[in-house]
Amino acid sequence: MSYKIYPVTQTELKFEGYEVKINGEKVDTDTARVSKVALNRRWPGHQRTLDQTELCSFVSLETGESLQFEITPKESFEKVDIRPKSLGIEPEITEDGRILFTLPKAAYFTVEPYGRHNALHIFADSPKVYDIDVNDENVIYFGKGEHHPECIDLKTNQTLFIDEGTVVYTRVTATDADNIKILGRGILDNSLNKEEILFEASEEDNEIQVDNAVRTHAVHIEYCTNVEIEGITIRDSLAYNIKPVACCNVDIRNVKLIGNWRYNSDGIDMHNCVDLSISHCFLRTFDDSICVKGFDCFYADDVEEAVRKMMYRNGKSYEVCKNVHVSDCVIWNDWGKCLEIGAETRAEEIFDITFENCDVIHVTGSVLDCANVDYATVHHVKYANINIEYDDIIPEMQYQYKDSQVYDFTNTDYSPNVIAVQVEYHMEYSAGNAKRGKNHHIEFDNIHIYGRQMPRLLFKGYDQEHTTSDIKVTNVFVNGVPLGSVPYEVETNDYCSNIEIE
Repeated sequence: MSYKIYPVTQTELKFEGYEVKINGEKVDTDTARVSKVALNRRWPGHQRTLDQTELCSFVSLETGESLQFEITPKESFEKVDIRPKSLGIEPEITEDGRILFTLPKAAYFTVEPYGRHNALHIFADSPKVYDIDVNDENVIYFGKGEHHPECIDLKTNQTLFIDEGTVVYTRVTATDADNIKILGRGILDNSLNKEEILFEASEEDNEIQVDNAVRTHAVHIEYCTNVEIEGITIRDSLAYNIKPVACCNVDIRNVKLIGNWRYNSDGIDMHNCVDLSISHCFLRTFDDSICVKGFDCFYADDVEEAVRKMMYRNGKSYEVCKNVHVSDCVIWNDWGKCLEIGAETRAEEIFDITFENCDVIHVTGSVLDCANVDYATVHHVKYANINIEYDDIIPEMQYQYKDSQVYDFTNTDYSPNVIAVQVEYHMEYSAGNAKRGKNHHIEFDNIHIYGRQMPRLLFKGYDQEHTTSDIKVTNVFVNGVPLGSVPYEVETNDYCSNIEIE
């Protein structure tokens, strides 16, 4: 047998919405809390209420062979979607309400008998043998069961290994460390990480009060070289799931992100990094999924001084973000943007960025996006071979400004920008900075969109000196039909040039 089901460590959180059998063997499921509605509570610095969330299940395993799945949802349903559709899995629904299908190879995917709600997530890894000596003094090892260490601060040459069937409630940091690793097939659970409220904020005239709380990320690494993050599942991050800052030679593979429902729980956001690769990951986030950024010092009292301290440190310069490669990832976005550059772009240049061979299975905001709100020159960026699946009704992103406000799901024809490239000023993230950047030589090729909504494209510059130019859009298909043969909408302004849509 060349497949293995990872043991489940039962926790207080439990959703029993499915009976799952793999090759006739009944398997246990893990549980995560996810967002139910696209309502982002940025006021008054407290978390969203639980009635805006729901529970979902996930199964974790590894396989080197095809597998037969038999899934019985506990509630009635009429049809089922298996996403990403590019896997080509065609399920059979039996008369007694079972879902049958064959998984031909390892993959990360969802089984959705209720649309976006209460989905079953399957994380089927390829087989992996870790060459880890758990007795090595540089290995921090956690075995089966639940563990509650303090924040784990990795030092040079250290490896954090979270074994399968393991839940570790913690967060991970590293600064000025080389040759560090976070490995394993277990769960890094960030649910016990709570914000520190600094002062109470009033509901009156208060739309985005976010500075009254201190939040930390699940994995936060700064000024590190030779970093490997592989195999783990991160659940319920308080803020970003993985945040590399000014790091070099970072490899993130086979990572699964789920259970993100709290404000600003981005997926993987990198800041002024060089030589960074993200591949074969599954990201379900409540805010932006994968972002290439400059420094995010908009929160500082003196933003420019904060940027200088981060950009020039210990005799080294961290002025650029370059050579970032994102490939073969599955994206489910519950609020925010999917594959993005920005919004923060405090870098001299952001370039040589590639997003390719990705499946975006649920969206709420801009899908392929460049929001240059600071002063970087963003250039030589490519989005290629991207599949985008629209829901029949896409949840429109909304902000919650008062306790009494509920989600308004009335705009049933809402359609976000599938492509957006802008130089703009943002009242929060630009932080009063008068410097603007520019965008040029950005390509979008072989983009496949599936859904009933009309595709929307947006290109904007800021002024005559800070422009968006040399943008090339080729081989875009809507439900298999070339973009030029179906209606679509393009918005531009006077500060754009050489926008080619073929």
